[in-house]
Amino acid sequence: MYSEYFGLTELPFSIAPDPRYLYMSDQHREALAHLVYGLNSDGGFVLLTGEVGTGKTTVCRCLLEQIPENIDIAFVLNPKLTVEELLATICDELGIHYPEGNTSIKVFVDHINAYLLNAHAKGRKIVLILEESQNLSTDVLEQVRLLTNLETNQCKLLQIIMLGQPELKDMLSRPELRQLAQRITARYHLGSLSKKEVAAYVNHRLVVAGSRSRLFPPSTIGKLFQLSGGIPRLINLLCDRALLGAYVQGQARVDKPTLSKAAREIFGKTKAQGLQRKTFRWVLASLVLIGCVATLVMIYYNHQTELLALITPKPVQQKSFSEPMIEQSRLSLLDWPADKPIQRSKEMAYQSLLKQWDVIYNPDNGSACQQAQTQGLGCLETQGSLSSLLHLNRPAVLKLFDEQGQEFYALLAALRGQTAIFVVGTETWTADIKEIEKRWLGDYTMLWQIPTDYKGPIHPGQKGNVVQWLDRQLSLIQGRTTQPRKSLIFDETLVRQVKKFQLAKGLVPDGIVGPHTIIHLNTEVGSREPVLVDKKENK
Repeated sequence: MYSEYFGLTELPFSIAPDPRYLYMSDQHREALAHLVYGLNSDGGFVLLTGEVGTGKTTVCRCLLEQIPENIDIAFVLNPKLTVEELLATICDELGIHYPEGNTSIKVFVDHINAYLLNAHAKGRKIVLILEESQNLSTDVLEQVRLLTNLETNQCKLLQIIMLGQPELKDMLSRPELRQLAQRITARYHLGSLSKKEVAAYVNHRLVVAGSRSRLFPPSTIGKLFQLSGGIPRLINLLCDRALLGAYVQGQARVDKPTLSKAAREIFGKTKAQGLQRKTFRWVLASLVLIGCVATLVMIYYNHQTELLALITPKPVQQKSFSEPMIEQSRLSLLDWPADKPIQRSKEMAYQSLLKQWDVIYNPDNGSACQQAQTQGLGCLETQGSLSSLLHLNRPAVLKLFDEQGQEFYALLAALRGQTAIFVVGTETWTADIKEIEKRWLGDYTMLWQIPTDYKGPIHPGQKGNVVQWLDRQLSLIQGRTTQPRKSLIFDETLVRQVKKFQLAKGLVPDGIVGPHTIIHLNTEVGSREPVLVDKKENK
């Protein structure tokens, strides 16, 4: 296949729901947060809907990768079952023994109830996940609702997560299912990706598969977005077939003709052309509308300008000393300067990054991350998107690519609206944010302030100075007083506070305090750390 030809370690666009390939767009992050909330809430239903191929199952697989040890999962993949078959499937998933050949609903429910009570007594929680729930019959849905009636005086014994296509929402709006709908404690609808997210999605999967070159240039992304409608599964099918086509033709990249041919092979000639005609009509109508609006705005603006000219005195001219002039070419292009050795780009970028934290970088004293650690800083080396950088809001070194595919490193120092401030080599350049998408595959490194005695992610049950620090940060955020105690333990109360904070900040609420949570804690208490976006300036 084409993987070896393009230098990939595996096929990047398989449609199998591999959590490693999950691109965490803002939507997917929110969807995962809702599912995690469902795991930790006290009974009821959590509903996740979305079109075919938007990533519901992949998000669910990602959830299963991080479930706590005290939770048991019953996973029902085939929902086209009778009531008796559903109950038997739940018993089989949980290892509940029932009389052979049993068809009595009461016997099934009694055995399930006894199992749930026993699990609750042992401190375990049971979660039922129903895939493709739009295929459940009304009778089965009603039985599912009745299962949530199994409870103690304090809590429900079963938590249910339902995944389904958009028609599931219509089903639950029926009068006969209103009791089930009223028990939904959290719901989220997963939509398609935007054009910008499609580019980040493709780059993310390529990076995970080991790619170090841009196999889909920016010119093909718009076409890919049109053909796929932003549906991840269709993106995978198109990209996989297009890479195969590029390999057969001996091309280094996928171009538009190859992508169009891939679409014809997947959708058939008629459907592919229909998609293009539909997109063209939509674009044409949009352009006509925009033109009409622009004409009206221009007429209004000219009229207002004439009126203002009659009543407004001429202002006194003042010189601006706010920012130095920057060459026009550097306002649009993001390339390594020709007069600097590109081999030193990484060293120079890390030198600029450490300077943001008032640390002097010496290439002879070990790596930049090692030198940062001696100054109480952590080093986060990972992949992500521009939205994930904004979410953490810290300067970062990005690995970029020039027009020839040659890699170089630069510091993303600040973001101001749609403008990015870069330190490239020793010079400060201004570039449009769109340039980042063209030149960046998602690799970045950022620094963050680590707490005293921090040795790694803080887990429930730990104690010591790092837990004292955590309690102090949360107390500052919550406006409560805290008493210093040597024996303070990261107990269940503190875990709940951490999860609540993580959920509020759009993080996975797993109760484990790692770099992302610490960065947000530091930001929330107002620590004086360098940031990408100065929110005070934007107010």
